[in-house]
Amino acid sequence: MSPASPVWLRVQVLRVLWALLAVLLGPWRLWAVIYDFHECTWHVVLNKFQRVGENLESDQFVHQEPVDTVRGVFNMLVDSPIDRRERYLGFPYYLKINYSCHGQHSEDLVRSGHLMGLKPLVLVTFQAPVNFYRWKIEQLQIQMEAAPFRSKEPCMATEVCVMSWYTPMPIKNGSVVMRVDVSSNGLGPIIPSKRFHVNINGFLKMGADNRIQFTVGDELFDIKPRYFVNVSSRPLWYNVDQSPVLILGGIPNEKALLMTSTNFREFSLVELSIDSCWVGSFYCPQADFSATIYDAISTESTLFIRQNQLIYYYTGTYATLYDSSHSSGKWVRVLASECIKRLCPVYFSSNGSDHVIALTTGKHEGYLHLGTITDGLVSFELLPRNQTTCKRMLVDRCSIIWAIFIPGQHILMMLVETQYDDSDPKYYQLASYDLITEEMTIHYTLPLFIPDARGLEFLMILGTESYTNTPMIPKGLSFNLYNNLLFIWGNFLLQSYNAENFIYLADFPKESSIKYMVNSFRGDVAIVTETEEIWYLLEGTYHLHRIFPSHGWDIHVSLQVMKQSSLYASKETMVTLFYEDKKLYQLVYLTHGKQDHLVKRLVPMEKLLMYEQHKQIHRMQDGSRPTLSFSNLCPFEVMRLGNLPNPQAYTRQERYLARPPMVLNPSGFHSENSLAVYQGLVYYLLRLHSKYDKPYADPVHDPTWSWWKNKKQDEDYYFYLASNWLSTGGVHIDMGSYEKIYDLKSHYGLPERIFLDKGGEYHFSIFLTARGHSFEMGTDVGSAFKVQSKVSVGVVLADPSCTESLVKQKVLVKRNSVLFLVTLRDKSLCYDQGISGHHLMKTSMMVKVVGASGFCFQDTHLGPRLQGNLMVPVFIGCPPGKRLAFDITYTLKYMRQQNKHYFDCMQEDPEMPCFLYRDMFYPFFLIQDLVTGDSGSFKGSYVLKVVGGGPSLDSMVDYNEEEIYRYNSPLDKTGSRIWTTKTSETTHDMAFYIMSYERSGIEWLCLENSPCYDMTPQGIIAPDFFFKVLVSNRGVDNSTYCNYQLIFLLHIHGLPLSAKRALFIVIVSASVLVGMVILYILFCLLWPYAVNACNHLRWRINNIIASESYYTYATSSRAFSVSSQSNFGPFSQVPSVDDFKVQDQKHKADLEPAEKKKP
Repeated sequence: MSPASPVWLRVQVLRVLWALLAVLLGPWRLWAVIYDFHECTWHVVLNKFQRVGENLESDQFVHQEPVDTVRGVFNMLVDSPIDRRERYLGFPYYLKINYSCHGQHSEDLVRSGHLMGLKPLVLVTFQAPVNFYRWKIEQLQIQMEAAPFRSKEPCMATEVCVMSWYTPMPIKNGSVVMRVDVSSNGLGPIIPSKRFHVNINGFLKMGADNRIQFTVGDELFDIKPRYFVNVSSRPLWYNVDQSPVLILGGIPNEKALLMTSTNFREFSLVELSIDSCWVGSFYCPQADFSATIYDAISTESTLFIRQNQLIYYYTGTYATLYDSSHSSGKWVRVLASECIKRLCPVYFSSNGSDHVIALTTGKHEGYLHLGTITDGLVSFELLPRNQTTCKRMLVDRCSIIWAIFIPGQHILMMLVETQYDDSDPKYYQLASYDLITEEMTIHYTLPLFIPDARGLEFLMILGTESYTNTPMIPKGLSFNLYNNLLFIWGNFLLQSYNAENFIYLADFPKESSIKYMVNSFRGDVAIVTETEEIWYLLEGTYHLHRIFPSHGWDIHVSLQVMKQSSLYASKETMVTLFYEDKKLYQLVYLTHGKQDHLVKRLVPMEKLLMYEQHKQIHRMQDGSRPTLSFSNLCPFEVMRLGNLPNPQAYTRQERYLARPPMVLNPSGFHSENSLAVYQGLVYYLLRLHSKYDKPYADPVHDPTWSWWKNKKQDEDYYFYLASNWLSTGGVHIDMGSYEKIYDLKSHYGLPERIFLDKGGEYHFSIFLTARGHSFEMGTDVGSAFKVQSKVSVGVVLADPSCTESLVKQKVLVKRNSVLFLVTLRDKSLCYDQGISGHHLMKTSMMVKVVGASGFCFQDTHLGPRLQGNLMVPVFIGCPPGKRLAFDITYTLKYMRQQNKHYFDCMQEDPEMPCFLYRDMFYPFFLIQDLVTGDSGSFKGSYVLKVVGGGPSLDSMVDYNEEEIYRYNSPLDKTGSRIWTTKTSETTHDMAFYIMSYERSGIEWLCLENSPCYDMTPQGIIAPDFFFKVLVSNRGVDNSTYCNYQLIFLLHIHGLPLSAKRALFIVIVSASVLVGMVILYILFCLLWPYAVNACNHLRWRINNIIASESYYTYATSSRAFSVSSQSNFGPFSQVPSVDDFKVQDQKHKADLEPAEKKKP
């Protein structure tokens, strides 16, 4: 080996220097990439199954059911870990994914990203349905990895010109609202995550020409400026997190709506097909008529509009929610004899139904109609019942200005204008009506004039304060169900947590008037005035910030104009304002010369607040040079959350993982067949999830266990085929790529929601680094030598009677920091037992750093973020995803030990083993957590009842309440009990036994009047019986809020016969046996005689046969002799009759028995 030359050494040194320079410049390059990477963004469109690979516009979500398009592909996969006996289906749509960066060509970016290893990760979240009586409540997600696919368009290149990534767009029964989160796998360019709303639009249909049409009207493609320019903005009303389609009216003199199923990422202008019957009468005064749609509300399944005094609704076609017969064929006019002056939204569902409120005027002034929508069926109820609001409030005249319905409490809160007499002034009162007790309560009477705050930010109204000369004119109500914060708004703003003690927020000018409020229900409120001003309020605080117009808004717009942003223009009109995923968005009509269009844009609240704060500039002298100083009002520098538990146990979010199959293609691109396989696998994964909710627990607590249980042993064989490019169909299915995830980690933030069972707790910590010196010695008695911090944290609970919090402080002097340990705990007082996910109590926890609200920001790669104010919704009750299951595995094991044997049926069924009647039955149950994967024995108490049964599965019947009592109660005196137990513990009324883990032995009785008594056996096998068993812990188990209810079938064989039937069978059997013995004896005695008789009979027959033979021989002999004599003359002689007689006698004498012959 030759030594290295100096030139080679010099090259090595240069390489080392270049590597060192790259290392030194790496952080700067990384920071530059992080600073600019938000200029790149994801794009997601919907493509039909048949149009994959085509460079066309997106399709609309019309088809809602799985399609049979992948069966042929799966039939080819003979050497793959799939069950070919199963039916694999596909979904009608794919998600097509691309990305773009500002100023760069999208196709080039996608190709380069693919070559660098970029793969989009797609997380689809299914929103739980409203009607929890029809569908199971669950928080379900599926995470997929997008597969690269080359475009079908002609291309000159050998490998790829245009490409995209594709994933199946799954559909789930009971869900019409879906969120799609797209993120990067960490390779290639840095692209921030982005969320898309991909909802099912039930107001579309396929036309005769195979084009998509709206069922509610005709789409208008010409959006005229007069529809939006100089038109006042209007609120967007919908059921929060449940409405798949949003609608917005308010277009002047047009019966048209803006409709969207993507939260205005895409939208359509639709002219409605309504009759526009403008009716006026003496009881329904109408000054003028207009085609304008004044109010528009969307729920999960139904759209409501108000045109003049008329109300219409339209129920969409949602095959995944309800039967198609519930859908509307046209707009339905409702409350035709009423004069409706306003529609009021109800933002949250209640008891499995959506609601809407219609306020009346005219002949029914003082009433309102509460609409209920259940599975698309609409009904209205006139409230208050029996008496008007005026009579209940003891006034002559009244008018309901606004009303809100509080779900869960069944309370209507109303803002009522009252007048006791014509000469008396008008008063505004806050009243509530209880739908259960039918009682009305007056909570608060508003002052006639606006209070004088005298320079204060807020003022508690006690009745002793002074007032201005400006009349107080209320216009509406706003209520946050999570923190019980109620607003009364008009040309003022009042807030209260108990609807009795109100605080006046003085920052809002009395010269302005609020037009509508927008609540995020996560602690943020936006206010729009009649002059289109935008104000911002952080709930729990008293300081209002004017966002538009403001100094911060001017700075932000100037920066956007410098960037040549297409979302801003010199002339623009705000159409509406709404919250989406805790962020505030505007729908704005922009005027760019002749190019006018509607855009949805983000309102950067944090930036605007930061710009407003930095406008306070102070001049300082640094030696001989003047400097500028910006005041920072935030009391801390760093805020971090720590000790966060895994979120799934509290968010109740179930997540599945599904990766695309591996393609045996050097380029790595998928084909249509491999994408079809991906569709079928995702469909089957979700099908396994839905099938897993069965009463008998599997040996392994995982829905995917049954998929691979018979294929895992051949995993190495399948891998061998794939590694040698021998897999059929050109794809390899990795069994580890389809699984359920149980160990998600926290992303350094509080969870989206918290579910607490009885006595449940949630722990976390807050680390704060103070600004400047923030410690001092204690001044209180006993704390003179304790270090105290000026930075403090408060926890605000919406329902302190139901939850409690504990905050412990640790002062870290050397680090100039404070550590707060926070615990949220349920008090076990405010909730009865309920079914998993049903009737949960909504409350919240708000964590506030004192003095930080609206003044503290954290710089992130996505821009500034507000700090110091955290709000988390809390749900108290039985969390979703918990269930009770029959532990068949341990039950069989324990019964073998106790009974020393186990006899199954002759025809074994692995899904439903048999149990012998005469054995003691020891049932055991499991509490399975479908979210975390935990599974353990149920140690609580429960009541077991037989609620149905039959001799076969086809003949099973359900028992009524009286029969259930007679068959299961120890108090029964009719002889109808089916079973008994040795335990003596019963319910309070002694009607049923209370069983538990330690006391679970059951002895079968099947008494005379029970349905399993005296079963007729089918053949020689003992009779069987199938019992339908109900197990419930309601009212007997105080360890949980969950009302676990389990109904399962129990197969019992070897049932005994009744005494009468057994005696009858014994008698019949004995009679048959005795008869057979007698016959045998008679047979043995008579057998010799029968043999002799048979012999004699045979002898007689032989004699007859022989005699007949002799006669024939003799006749033929004589005939021969006669012929001889005639021929020979003297040698022939004819015998006489006497000769024949003599011969016969001799012959007979020879044939007689020997014993009869004489010697």
